[in-house]
Amino acid sequence: MSGRDSKDGRRGRTDPVLGSLDNLDGPGPAPAPDDGLPHFRVEAPERRVYGGNPLPPGRQRKRGWLLPLLLLLVIGAGTLVYLQQDRLRGMLPATELNDTLTMADQALAAGKLDGSNGDSARELYEKVQAAEPDNDRARDGLRKVGQAEVARADAALNAGNVDEADAATNAANELLGGGNDIERLRQQISRARNPSAQQGSLVDQAQAALDAGKFDGPDGAGALYRKVLDGDPNNAVATRGLDKVGDALAAQARQAIAANDRKSASGIVERLAAVVPNYGDLPSLRASLAETRKQDDQATAGLLSQAADNVRSGKVAGDGDDNALARYKAVLAVDPDNTQAKAGLGQVAQALIVQASAAQDAGDNDQARKLLDQAATLAPKSADLAAARARLGDGHAAAAGVANDAASSDDTAPAQLSVTPEQKAQVADLVRRARAATARGDIMTPPADCAYDLYRNALAIDGNDAAARSGLQSLPGVVQKQFETAMSNGNLRHAGDLLDTMADLAPGEPGQAGLRQRLASALVDQAQQRGNAGDREGARQSLDAARRLNPDDARLPDAYARLQSGR
Repeated sequence: MSGRDSKDGRRGRTDPVLGSLDNLDGPGPAPAPDDGLPHFRVEAPERRVYGGNPLPPGRQRKRGWLLPLLLLLVIGAGTLVYLQQDRLRGMLPATELNDTLTMADQALAAGKLDGSNGDSARELYEKVQAAEPDNDRARDGLRKVGQAEVARADAALNAGNVDEADAATNAANELLGGGNDIERLRQQISRARNPSAQQGSLVDQAQAALDAGKFDGPDGAGALYRKVLDGDPNNAVATRGLDKVGDALAAQARQAIAANDRKSASGIVERLAAVVPNYGDLPSLRASLAETRKQDDQATAGLLSQAADNVRSGKVAGDGDDNALARYKAVLAVDPDNTQAKAGLGQVAQALIVQASAAQDAGDNDQARKLLDQAATLAPKSADLAAARARLGDGHAAAAGVANDAASSDDTAPAQLSVTPEQKAQVADLVRRARAATARGDIMTPPADCAYDLYRNALAIDGNDAAARSGLQSLPGVVQKQFETAMSNGNLRHAGDLLDTMADLAPGEPGQAGLRQRLASALVDQAQQRGNAGDREGARQSLDAARRLNPDDARLPDAYARLQSGR
């Protein structure tokens, strides 16, 4: 019976009863009497213990879908990682680069500067720089490696190991991009490798050139003595020899000044400045030339003023001295570099071309041709001259590719009065090609395929074609724009070539003097940069080019002196 009846006869709740606790230590209860009936043992129901026995089979079947789902999720995640590996890689911290930089620092501290096994400081820094070009730590590390290579070269020279010093110097040059230390090391290496016998041979060659009166040029005494000094700046024999070269050239300059041969004197002084730029008497020679120039300034100014009046009144050329051409030539005879007189010659040529056009309009083709011939002696490659010749009918020479613009007065080919459709098509094609050549920068070269020749060939067919004439006459302006671009890009060699082209197309143009001064100044700056980088020969070439463009540049004497002293 699972419960007891309450006293009131109603069936109530059954409460657990422990019974008497007095006889816990006593003997157990007596076994139940055998009543002859079978006995049964009732076990308490099993309770589920978590983490114990597995679930019943029914529950296992209900949760069997979990394993395939998890497998699908793992496969999907792996596929996503594979497809996005580059993006995920970029999201990872740059621990590998930091580890490489640490290894590079350690290699530098250990003196392991360069090598081929991938574990030298230079290789490790360059590896980081290749992966991250703007990494300041790698860039600074490479600079420190270069400085360490300089120290290694000094140590090798002190130990007499010239080959090791040369290798370290080359490595330092690659890392540091030149500098005073590199130049010093190269001079020391050159002296170490060149025995005194070779230096003596150069001195003998220089002395022989001096005795023969051969002062400048690559095989002249000045260049040979300078070569000795490049290897040994303290060579007293070469220093005295270079002074003798300066003395000889200075004596020639003084003789020319005394003879009032200003042109020759100027040329000799400039040769002296190129061979011995720090010669002591060079400033006084320049001052003497300046004094001579001052004496001629008044006469020159009067000639230039009278020539300008002649141009305005139309007396540009003719017999006698009372015309612009004669007076400009008189100025250039005294001062060959006078930019105002050179520009005046261009103005004379332009005036002659205008007069030729007027003569042609009046029907006097012979007079027009004579005027153009005279203009050709002053400006043989003038764009305006070529256009005028083509209009007159003398452009057939250009169609044949003849370079000489001054056609003979016997050329009597008449200007074409009518142009066929085929010729018009040919002219249009030539103009198109000329414009393409202009865009490429092929203004005067290559022959027959440059803009200048193509426009002239078009005008040789139709001298009145407006597109060809305007294109030809616009070339000087195009070249000037290209000059400005070359200057902006630092391409000074190309800028110089363009200046020469402008001088051919528009000789004597006043604005070209300012362009030459700008280019000369830029070349002086370039020379200083090359000198600071240890490129002494390149610096000298830049200074020489600047001197040719503007001999009066105030910075040239000091720049030559710094180059000679190695400062």
